[in-house]
Amino acid sequence: MDEHEYSNVYTIPPNYTDSGKLLGGMLETRNTIETSFLLLIVGYPELMWLSAPAALKVVIMTVTLLPLCVIGLMGIGGDSLLRHVAHMVIFFARRRKLHFRRIGYRYDKDRERTPGGGRPKKKRRKT
Repeated sequence: MDEHEYSNVYTIPPNYTDSGKLLGGMLETRNTIETSFLLLIVGYPELMWLSAPAALKVVIMTVTLLPLCVIGLMGIGGDSLLRHVAHMVIFFARRRKLHFRRIGYRYDKDRERTPGGGRPKKKRRKT
């Protein structure tokens, strides 16, 4: 009897998990929508309100909108731009300030100290 070896190992294609993405899995839908709104908000004033020749408008829009588009489509740290901004706002809202005691400094409430370390001068009363 002739025995054949069967291999049950299958290769998973790289686009297996790209179901929620655009252009063959290159762009995430959320990043694309946010970038389109961002480009409309920034690009419309540049196009309509900028009083410059057409060639100069094209150069200005290329310099400003192209990097904005790339950053918007890529995201920051794997997050979309709005999610990254939300994380920053939450961080600054919840942050705490830590205060450490200075070594060798006396924290007496009875004594007032000046920044130089001496006692403050007494004020003279006018009589």
